[in-house]
Amino acid sequence: MGWSLTIGHIGGTAVRLHFTFLLFLVWVGLADYAAGGPAAAVDSVAFLILVFLCVTLHEFGHILTARRFGIHTPEVILSPIGGIANMERMPEQPMQELLVAIAGPVVNVVILALLMAGFGLGVSELTSLNFETATLVQRLAVVNATLVLFNLVPAFPMDGGRVLRALLAMAMGPAKATDVAARIGQGFAFLFVLLGLFYNPILMLVGIFIYFAAGSEQQASAFNRFASQLRVRDAMEPSPALLRGSDPLSRAVDLLLSTPQRDFPVIDDHGAAIGLLDREAMLIGLKTHGADADVARMMRESSPVPQDVALAEAFADMRSRGVKAEAVSDRGGRIVGILTVENIAEMMMVENARPDWRFARRN
Repeated sequence: MGWSLTIGHIGGTAVRLHFTFLLFLVWVGLADYAAGGPAAAVDSVAFLILVFLCVTLHEFGHILTARRFGIHTPEVILSPIGGIANMERMPEQPMQELLVAIAGPVVNVVILALLMAGFGLGVSELTSLNFETATLVQRLAVVNATLVLFNLVPAFPMDGGRVLRALLAMAMGPAKATDVAARIGQGFAFLFVLLGLFYNPILMLVGIFIYFAAGSEQQASAFNRFASQLRVRDAMEPSPALLRGSDPLSRAVDLLLSTPQRDFPVIDDHGAAIGLLDREAMLIGLKTHGADADVARMMRESSPVPQDVALAEAFADMRSRGVKAEAVSDRGGRIVGILTVENIAEMMMVENARPDWRFARRN
């Protein structure tokens, strides 16, 4: 994620701080310094750092459990509204998703139990606590209890929502379960926004995040449902116009204006793909190097997708590499098409308009 600072790596997972978290620390420190002096500022900043240490441990509860099921997590990002573990994928089996989802709150339960046992804190003491006058340990215990309760709210895609989806998936299948959980999650999102208007603005941010995240999960589920029976060859644009690395950019411009393509595979003298030139790079090259510059100077690396690969797998790979188009090859390595995010999106629009639509299969 942009605007984040990597502070370390744990077991192959990068731990990043979003810049808003740093701004939040500075803001709290300055506000408490102005109100109560250096001691108050140090106490507040130390408390926040410990809270986000607990949040980090919470996220690694998810991460380590997912790793047991072969799921890697490249990074975890800490922001003022919590942590986000960017897993490669969520478990496909409901029981595995249930275990991954519940692992985070379990970590906070363990932290809470250790604090209560180690410092002799009682339940009645914590429930009747005055947060303003409480010790740092008491406040930390209350925060962990709150994290457990809040994260178990069944607002998909929060932990409680993922637990709900996993349980629903056992009864009605993953697709229907995602739709139901997403609608419930968006209902909670509206509730959080409403509560945020009267109590805490951070709840508004959480509500907005949940609303869009639930919608994104719903779209991803719909895509996987529609793409599960399709191969790359079914979604590619066949017989694309090709360029050679030695071609001038002027030839690329001619193809851009005379074909519907916006991305052009670049091949060598033997027909093997060596790169891909997109419209943006083409225009930058025209402006900075001129029309006679070689295509090879402006192309990016390309990893052609075999036409028989599952569409969902190819799309996930393109997303992980941050590319919007990729060349498609046959078993002999010959370029036979181009797969674009735009074309996949158009197929999704057809699917949304007519769920019973049957896309033509290419041999």
